[in-house]
Amino acid sequence: MSDTVGFLYPGHAAEDDYPRAQRLLGDRWRLAVEHTDGEDLHTVEALLDLGGGHRLAAGAARLARYEPAAVVWACTSGSFVFGTDGATRQVKELAAVAGVPATSTSFAFVDAARALGVRRVAVAASYPEPVARLFGEFLADAELRVVGLDSHGITTAAEVGRLTDEAVRELVVAHDRPDAEAILVPDTAMRTVSLVPELERHLGKPVLTANQVTIWAGLRLIGATPRAARLGRLFEADPGDAGAGGGEARWA
Repeated sequence: MSDTVGFLYPGHAAEDDYPRAQRLLGDRWRLAVEHTDGEDLHTVEALLDLGGGHRLAAGAARLARYEPAAVVWACTSGSFVFGTDGATRQVKELAAVAGVPATSTSFAFVDAARALGVRRVAVAASYPEPVARLFGEFLADAELRVVGLDSHGITTAAEVGRLTDEAVRELVVAHDRPDAEAILVPDTAMRTVSLVPELERHLGKPVLTANQVTIWAGLRLIGATPRAARLGRLFEADPGDAGAGGGEARWA
């Protein structure tokens, strides 16, 4: 099996998290990124178009030159906005056109929480409230209890990508909840890969971020069990039952 995972990344914002993670993983696997197009706007209508099958199929065709063994739609909002059933169809169709197993960031969050044995989560979302609420509903459908869901009201991925490390730290810490077993930080437009360990030390609990879980899920799809403490507790966890309701178990 190829040691390459392909990622379909919408637009341009924090895609440098992927080569950064590849280095932190010792360059053992190749994390290949291909960009998809679409309007950069955090509204339900724009996100439904962003995650449309025609856009993902076009991206998968370009990604094929890397010969990936698995493909991940590296977008949280462009997957959960379809709801659980729609997001399931989305990655099934992606797997069919790519010819390899596929999943998305939204399902990666669910699988990551399960791998860590987490049931109660707080969400620190960059999105406007109507979009953030849909993520909460997606998590609830997966039997995760959302004990806190806060939106930051940012309307574009470009703006999220310009957040400083300090701004990201403040956003995450401010939206923690005492009864949350983990804090989830959606939006692959936010640079977080290098911040996870220090956030976990500060909060005393797992921090799951969009690019982090996306990379983890993609590696799981190719049968890898990466260990890298510098990518957070998720990358130190035993495989557990991750995928019991998510990508690697279904969409091959």
